[in-house]
Amino acid sequence: MSNDVIVVGGGVIGLTTAIVLAESGRQVSVWSRDPAEETTSAVAGGLWWPYRIEPTAAVGDWSVRSFAILAELAERPAETGVRMVDGTQAGIGMADLGPWAAELPGLRPAGAGELPDGSSVGLRARTPLLDMPSHLGYLLRRLEAAGGTVERRTLTSLAEAHAAAPSVVNCSGLGARELVPDPEVHPVQGQLVVVENPGIDEWFVSADHASADTVYVLPQPYGVVLGGTARENVWGLEPDPAVAELIIARCARVHPELAKARVLAHRVGLRPARRAVRLGAERLPDGSLRVHNYGHGGAGVTVAWGCAQDAAELVGRS
Repeated sequence: MSNDVIVVGGGVIGLTTAIVLAESGRQVSVWSRDPAEETTSAVAGGLWWPYRIEPTAAVGDWSVRSFAILAELAERPAETGVRMVDGTQAGIGMADLGPWAAELPGLRPAGAGELPDGSSVGLRARTPLLDMPSHLGYLLRRLEAAGGTVERRTLTSLAEAHAAAPSVVNCSGLGARELVPDPEVHPVQGQLVVVENPGIDEWFVSADHASADTVYVLPQPYGVVLGGTARENVWGLEPDPAVAELIIARCARVHPELAKARVLAHRVGLRPARRAVRLGAERLPDGSLRVHNYGHGGAGVTVAWGCAQDAAELVGRS
């Protein structure tokens, strides 16, 4: 065996996990059905914020550790695709957040003049905002620099990876539904629209975790990402024109200039959701180690580095 570890899955969870392992001296190969630019991660809006993910206590710790790393990467935005950007979370107050909020520098209640019409409460924060195509490219380069490799592989079983390395880290996201198999893994479909930026430089989010419709406005170097939807157990990847119109209309109530912004792209992604993230290890009958790191729903970007560190630690105990 030429590899110490096979990481199954080439999205943001798999790549960050592989980087932590490779930079600790492991011989790592990522096996992924899709190239990074075609994974769900590439479609993500890219805002750091714990969203639709459990368990609460662990998520807070993973998020805080990830925040610290992303804040460092934001010092080199052209290289890493990470920027620190000011923004507003409408519809929630400090009491709605977990203990992790105390670790977020500059987080404060929004003043009345900082909220759109119809919002009576909200928060202001400066958080990482990732240009995901650019960031995934950075992760691939960093993995290569650490000696890791990426291979295009379509697996029908995790046993195929175990035949190539003594340790396997399962970061297969939605694919875990079949590969584990884990029927608890299911898609939460998200649709978004990318438009030309009419001059917006802050992010805005209003998301009820129980609602299938959300509002987010995320300024990126390539345009403004408008969202969105959160449709449980919907597998379709084709954008719905009627849904796109509603997304633009909701966002235009916050920034009226968006109503006439030229549409650049429509995107749909499937968040790999689960009742709670599965991050743990199991020893197989043949003595090989399997570490699971999947089920991050809509917060993979937010928790990726914290989860990667914990997954790598589990491998290190082997």
